[in-house]
Amino acid sequence: MRTLVKGILLLFPISILFLTQKIACATDTLTTTQFIKDGETIISAGGSFALGFFSPSNSNNRYVGIWYQKISIPTVVWVANREVPLVNTSGVLEVIKPGLLVLRNGTNSIIWSTNSSTSVPNPVAQLLETGNLVVKDENQDNLEMFLWQSFDYPTDTFLPGMRLGQNFVTGLEVYLSSWKSYEDPAPGGYTYHCDPTGYPQNFIKKDSSLEFRTGPWNGLGFSGVPSLAKNPIFSYQVVIDNKERWTWDNQTGSWLIYLSAPTDNCDSYGLCGAYGTCNTGNSATCGCLDKFSPKNPEKWANGDRSGGCSRRIPLDCKSGDGFLKYSSLKLPDTRNSSYNTNISLEECRTVCLKNCSCTAYSILDISNGGSGCLLWFGDLIDIKVMSQGGEDIYIRMAYSESVSLQSSVGKKGKKLAISLTLSLAMVLFALGLILYLQRRKKKLAKQKKEELSGHNFSMAYTDEHNKKDLELPLLELSRIIKATNNFSFQNKLGEGGFGPVYKGLLEDGQEVAVKRLSEYSMQGLDEFKNEAICIAKLQHRNLVKLLGCCIEGREKILIYEYMPNKSLDFFIFDQTGRYSLDWPMRFHIIQGIARGLLYLHQDSRLRIIHRDLKASNILLDADMNPKISDFGTARSFGGNETGANTNRVVGTHGYMPPEYAVDGIFSVKSDVFSFGVIVLEIVSGKRNRGFLHHDHQFNLLGHAWKLYKEGRELELVDLHLGDSYNSLQVLRSIQVGLLCVQHGPDDRPDMSSAIFMLGNDGVLPEAKHPGFFMERNVVNEHSSSTQTSSSRGEITMTLLEAR
Repeated sequence: MRTLVKGILLLFPISILFLTQKIACATDTLTTTQFIKDGETIISAGGSFALGFFSPSNSNNRYVGIWYQKISIPTVVWVANREVPLVNTSGVLEVIKPGLLVLRNGTNSIIWSTNSSTSVPNPVAQLLETGNLVVKDENQDNLEMFLWQSFDYPTDTFLPGMRLGQNFVTGLEVYLSSWKSYEDPAPGGYTYHCDPTGYPQNFIKKDSSLEFRTGPWNGLGFSGVPSLAKNPIFSYQVVIDNKERWTWDNQTGSWLIYLSAPTDNCDSYGLCGAYGTCNTGNSATCGCLDKFSPKNPEKWANGDRSGGCSRRIPLDCKSGDGFLKYSSLKLPDTRNSSYNTNISLEECRTVCLKNCSCTAYSILDISNGGSGCLLWFGDLIDIKVMSQGGEDIYIRMAYSESVSLQSSVGKKGKKLAISLTLSLAMVLFALGLILYLQRRKKKLAKQKKEELSGHNFSMAYTDEHNKKDLELPLLELSRIIKATNNFSFQNKLGEGGFGPVYKGLLEDGQEVAVKRLSEYSMQGLDEFKNEAICIAKLQHRNLVKLLGCCIEGREKILIYEYMPNKSLDFFIFDQTGRYSLDWPMRFHIIQGIARGLLYLHQDSRLRIIHRDLKASNILLDADMNPKISDFGTARSFGGNETGANTNRVVGTHGYMPPEYAVDGIFSVKSDVFSFGVIVLEIVSGKRNRGFLHHDHQFNLLGHAWKLYKEGRELELVDLHLGDSYNSLQVLRSIQVGLLCVQHGPDDRPDMSSAIFMLGNDGVLPEAKHPGFFMERNVVNEHSSSTQTSSSRGEITMTLLEAR
């Protein structure tokens, strides 16, 4: 199911039609003395919409529908008899007393009808300029007193002015449902709802299962879709009284894709389970919130993250709990929530603290400085780390896990803290020196045990020989704890397969990035050793610089130079960030990545194959210079070796070449393939994985190659660049990108050739078809089931560009 917002609309799916209407009535209204036959239409007063008979693609069945009249490719936005088609052109649409619109077939039988419990003396049907088909009394001017309106019974399209949600007075829920297929407009398996339970949020459902959630309304937009923040192009809002509805403003013009969702695996509902966080920027997509750990560590380590996470220390409401603040998140599912629009955030905390069932709270409305209170009850599900936007949430924790007594506990907690502190002081005073010696003995025994654990890795680096081999400064753990404010959540930059990354400030004022090996990391000691030893020997302006490491007990930490502009994906895939990257800057980044790879493959002490090159592993310094990072899965070779094979394929789908993903064969040409993907992503501003296009089901590589073969390469360019780019550089970059992603590794250039082709004006060889470009079902890539219908579980938001 595809949901399209077209100016602004939601469609499930796109309906390309063979339309046969040729006769148009001069009026927008049908009375009881008029009717329209197949081949005739009525047109709204301003000419924007038409109502008539049509046949979908590859179908002879006939339906009554509404479509945009002024757009060159007619797109049906509403269907009357979607479940009962006419089998020929004998259909007639008419209005009958006491106030019904009916569709008759060739035998004069009614096959579809509106419903109404009210009768009027002079019923008429009118097609409004909004695209709303209404039945009313001929003399009735009140737009809220219709006998019936199509806006209350939408099909797959969310038109401007339409409302989604539930009327709690009448019980009517207005929602969208997909077409069963391109040929059949009958309701498909996917539906789109403004959920009426808890605090408003929107869902895509497949049958009864949840597929995608927008996050709750925050006064400006939905917390999980920050790209839909209010802007000058369109507007929408949520109205909360006895009804919960989502409304949109109007646009007219031609189609332009604005936004698609789901965009990645993290948009799949509840992927990481309760208290799990989903982050597409990490090698391991699922992680646990800080102070939480996997419920089932064994399954978690094996890649099954659906069981979610749990608190390291259970709650104890009677003894007093506190709260931890988590930032930049898509807020959890709010179906089991409550809200209060009239209290402050501090009052919200007090309310939550007094209720042992309350698990979290946040600001309700972030507009105008923030106001109101949103409370969660039960487990927190479907949390996503947001690369842009995101909100703060305060999650209930055991007292000992609270950030501070002053900010995280209430008055009761403070009194309890003082009492506990005094009690502890009395006990320590009574036990004195004996207790101190016992604790010291246990501590020494624990340290010894830790030093012996972890394959003796920490001990392996205590002698001078191995320190010299590591060629890195060894920092004390105490310095790192101080630099990162004890690994506080506020200092957390993100999390990868290695573990969490924190921003730190050393005593001399130097900013650093601190990578801390997680206990539950999919990577382990081998990867830590590999990255520490490998990158310590690498020095290049386009590689991130490793400043030092820390190995104490079970702590394994790497300290890197800090990159203030984060990673490349924060710019090229971000609705706001992409405006910061003009074409000269993008080309500069492409060349910098290429030079860094050339150094790894050819000019470094050892030949290095990165094996996980992707946009999120390209960091940007203050001057937007690209630096390749994350060498945990890299492999080094000596002599004339250029590759190997493995039974353990590591990396990120969408960037891996076919021979590696399928057979485990990797080489320098594997990195060349990944580089080609990144080049095409930089040019287009689109991700290869999850790429959507209305004309086909190719990924970005297939789309680029299709345009290349048709001589339309410039259509790939990110629309945000406008016309301000060097077309020759762009064309050369696209062709070099396609040469790098060719299916056969022997066909791909090495990095020295790629750099030469990017910087010179010679004739380039013709690109062959890329790897992994065949048509596929994008949405169900993560599912093992096969989709036979053309309905697809995703939202595509398409903007109408005014002419």
